[in-house]
Amino acid sequence: MKAALIALTFIAGILNTIQAGSNSTLNKTLHSPLWSMAAVFTVALVSTLLAALVTGQRPPSTFIAAGAPWWAWIGGVFGALYIFSMMKSADQLGAAVFMGITVTMAVLTSLVMDHYGLLGFDEHRAGVGRIVGGLLMIAGLALIARF
Repeated sequence: MKAALIALTFIAGILNTIQAGSNSTLNKTLHSPLWSMAAVFTVALVSTLLAALVTGQRPPSTFIAAGAPWWAWIGGVFGALYIFSMMKSADQLGAAVFMGITVTMAVLTSLVMDHYGLLGFDEHRAGVGRIVGGLLMIAGLALIARF
């Protein structure tokens, strides 16, 4: 099971980079990051609803949804900001620099979230190895950006 999750995560990383090119192209074609985002999220919503219908998943009750903590509801806003950033900068920075920045910042943020057990994550202390790993991410980004 864990191998399947790791494989799915590898695929997600690949698709995330492809998404940057796809969304950037849509923005260049439509000449509007906001309308491009609307198109992206419309396709995502329709795809998600179809997947829910095909797999027979029923919507959660209002009572269950109301029990989610406040931070569970802000992911959509952050996703929209991420897509907006992608549409405005990925094409000009290039895929490697854009993804390098976003992945490096995601890892550094994750180290802090893990260390303190924020937003529902279990605590995983940021020892020397994790801190060195974060610094290596920054060094790798610097090399990608320079060359």
